[in-house]
Amino acid sequence: MPGTLLETSRFQAYGPRHIDEIAERYGLPEEIGRTVRLVSLVLPFRVNTYVLSHLIDWGSVPDDPIFQLTFPQRGMLTDADLQQIAKASADPADRLLLRETVKEIRARLNPHPSGQRLNVPSQDGTELPGLQHKYRETVLYFPGQGQTCHAYCTYCFRWAQFIGDADLRFAAPDPDGLITYLRDHPEVHDVLVTGGDPMVMSTERLARHLLPLLDVESVRTIRIGTKSVAYWPQRFTTDTDADDALRLFERIVASGRQLAVMAHFSHPRELRTDQARRALARIRATGAVLYCQAPLIAHVNDDASVWSELWGAELAAGAVPYYLFVERDTGPHDYFKVALARAVEVFRDAYRTLPGLARTVRGPVMSATPGKIAVDGIEETEQGAFFQLRMLQARTPSLVGRPFRARFCAEAAWIDELQLDPATPPDIAAAVAGGTGASDNSRPAQGRRSQP
Repeated sequence: MPGTLLETSRFQAYGPRHIDEIAERYGLPEEIGRTVRLVSLVLPFRVNTYVLSHLIDWGSVPDDPIFQLTFPQRGMLTDADLQQIAKASADPADRLLLRETVKEIRARLNPHPSGQRLNVPSQDGTELPGLQHKYRETVLYFPGQGQTCHAYCTYCFRWAQFIGDADLRFAAPDPDGLITYLRDHPEVHDVLVTGGDPMVMSTERLARHLLPLLDVESVRTIRIGTKSVAYWPQRFTTDTDADDALRLFERIVASGRQLAVMAHFSHPRELRTDQARRALARIRATGAVLYCQAPLIAHVNDDASVWSELWGAELAAGAVPYYLFVERDTGPHDYFKVALARAVEVFRDAYRTLPGLARTVRGPVMSATPGKIAVDGIEETEQGAFFQLRMLQARTPSLVGRPFRARFCAEAAWIDELQLDPATPPDIAAAVAGGTGASDNSRPAQGRRSQP
């Protein structure tokens, strides 16, 4: 049975079947509700009482940034696809047509961008489920019970994790494969536990995935990627096992490892609540380090003043501003994308306002198939304008830190829309174009968008 929307400290998630309930309480217009229902047949939709009651300004809907961030919108699918979904869903008796229509549309939305399938490592000739190893020193781990979130971001590049398709999902049933792999790969000293969101798990389950890492001597850093402080800060304050989670953090820190909580904040409003600030303070008190990152997203935060406020608020809370990402080429990318030229402008104008301690942030950064590519600026030359680019991280370690450039294009929003300078070093050009270059687990690099 659907839960009520009364204020509560107990977590309660809401999805498409609760639209009428949400509309009745918050005055959601009928046409917007209809759009949410249709788009959520293709893209995942999940929200909770905290987001509804504390983060969304209902007087500004549909333009409110947090509403845009959490509710499917018209424009996330093409008009043709939306009409096709409306037609296929009109007859409840024809479920097969609807399933096939949804599947066909999802396949065109590039469900695994940046060559994620290339990152899956093998052990004794068998692929290891729920692991990715793209960079030499870092392994990503997807615990099976943590592959959901307290609420879903509409821009999320991992939307395919949440649609119930096992063929598109990264998930490990337990940490056994991870531990075996790490012992065979001592060059890995950094494990990023990700999802979904690991903090949706109970502390007891989370401990089963994290504590075995303490028996692997080569692992020096454990990272937890989470949106929970923004969408459900009660996870660290009033949940029944909030104190247990913090004690788990303390145990990891006491082992001599660095525990890094990678907190995703997309808009400064997510940091304005007393609950969020208290959660951050409690996490910091365990000895964990907080790093903050988010993509630049049209309709949500594509304004320098928003980023200036966000990074300032993170610094004031004792967190480290870390990355401003370029929105990945997946899902409703055309709705959320910001041109690289505009991204450079937003980053530059916000960065100029920051005190020195907040200038730890890096961006704009494309997390592309060959690696993390920073757009350092725009260079005007006698031959024309160029984007100044640099490999911050790479499948092939020899590419890291090396600059290159591409012809300026005002509309380009991703690396595959740029024309590299002919003088680009051959190994970088090959990695970006997808010709050569391999990660340490012997998987080829690709530079173009992954096709479904």
